[in-house]
Amino acid sequence: MLKIVFVILMLAVFGRMIGFAFRAAWGVTKILFRLILLPLFLVGLALSGFLYMALMLLLVVGIVMIVAKRIL
Repeated sequence: MLKIVFVILMLAVFGRMIGFAFRAAWGVTKILFRLILLPLFLVGLALSGFLYMALMLLLVVGIVMIVAKRIL
């Protein structure tokens, strides 16, 4: 009986820790994509001759960010 209580409490504690780890990892991933990978991708597109594609992508991302900021 004591083992069952121990297992339930252990799952509760580590379940919350795993949830926190996923939320933290998601936050780090968003920062990585928004601040590092997206600008590098856009510069790479512009330098390789796909300037119109880079401008359209930049326009779409800019509109999404403005709309998302107003909603949240």
